[in-house]
Amino acid sequence: MKKYILLNLLLLAFTSCVVSNSKDKNEKGEEVKKESTKFFPELKPDRYNVAFLIMDGTYNTELTAPFDIFQHTIFRKGIKAMNVFTVADTDEAVTTFEGMRIMPDFNYKKDSLPKIDILVVPSAEHHLDSDLENKDMIRFVQKVDKEAEFITSHCDGAFVLAKAGVLKDKVSTTFPSDIDKMRTMFPELDIRKEVLFVHDGKYITSAGGAKSFEAALYLCEHLYGKKVAQSLAGGLVIDWNKDNVPHLIVKK
Repeated sequence: MKKYILLNLLLLAFTSCVVSNSKDKNEKGEEVKKESTKFFPELKPDRYNVAFLIMDGTYNTELTAPFDIFQHTIFRKGIKAMNVFTVADTDEAVTTFEGMRIMPDFNYKKDSLPKIDILVVPSAEHHLDSDLENKDMIRFVQKVDKEAEFITSHCDGAFVLAKAGVLKDKVSTTFPSDIDKMRTMFPELDIRKEVLFVHDGKYITSAGGAKSFEAALYLCEHLYGKKVAQSLAGGLVIDWNKDNVPHLIVKK
């Protein structure tokens, strides 16, 4: 019996030691949360770097639709494929409008970011109000705009581009029922109805929703040609024909 009690005491002491050593303490002896190691995604050379700007309230479809299309370019031979990754203003998980939790790949406020060739701005719940007051986010979009080859938005992501001032003298569109509101908020802009996406210069804006797939496929057709775009669409069981989608390509 004594041996049994002694053995339990030794096990308890050992367990306590292990738990204690698993925690950090500051100079006052107070326990502090350990910093977890952050792992960045592998970005392969000779590819387009495609950043998706996410935040709390991002809508799933406007994020996942173009993400799926662009990520699948790595399975096509003979093209300059895409590195796809997410950026946010936090290292914590963001929660989409539908409840999906996503850990951002990069924190644009503190991490060293790769050159972004294509920026994708999915719609988020507060893109018509409080998100537009996020000065760090607006400055980030303005900074990326200086070097990016393409800036794209889906649904109300166009409001972010408008707030950043990058749609000046450009034609754009947004979620159909929000077009009038966007015209009121940004009366100097040319915002079109009756189209599901607009391509003007390096800017592609779309109505969002399921049409986010089609706007992303359009960019792929623009970059890689019709055959590759149809192959990407087929891989996701999408019937893709640009001519069947109401759109506007502004030629200057």
